[in-house]
Amino acid sequence: MMYTHLNTALTQLNRFSSAQAEAEFLKCCGSKRWASSMSDARPFASADDLTARADNIWRSLQTEDWLEAFRAHPKIGEQKAAAVQSEQAQSWSAQEQSGVQDAATETKVALAAGNQEYEARFGFIFIVCATGKSSAEMLAILNGRLQNDPGTELRVAAEEQRKITRLRLEKLLKQ
Repeated sequence: MMYTHLNTALTQLNRFSSAQAEAEFLKCCGSKRWASSMSDARPFASADDLTARADNIWRSLQTEDWLEAFRAHPKIGEQKAAAVQSEQAQSWSAQEQSGVQDAATETKVALAAGNQEYEARFGFIFIVCATGKSSAEMLAILNGRLQNDPGTELRVAAEEQRKITRLRLEKLLKQ
């Protein structure tokens, strides 16, 4: 049953107009170049084909494309992204960050301070694949990544974005 639904969702995605497909892909990753390239890469033979191409396209992008994708996320512990997000992307962000909702006040304050320090140091928001992580885990990851040099951190953040995109592609195929 799940396979049939997945196959139907993939078939529909393959049949969308370029504009419709790009809009769907932008729900998963805020890089317009990535979304456009994914639309152009259709048709996808399977979910594995889609995720493999998504990864390859992501890794082929330039720094500015990665930064554009980062701007489509709210900061950890916040609800609003710097860039406009679709309603679906906002909902997914809230689900992904659910580990912060019930955090202790001091943890929320530490995350907010860490977010500010991170953005001042690296020039972009702290990106982490937050699904399944507690607020304490995210704070520990944030503090650890503040020790990175800017080049290393950009690559780490891009890899976290790739993980988020992959999870969102799975959700897209389950709609």
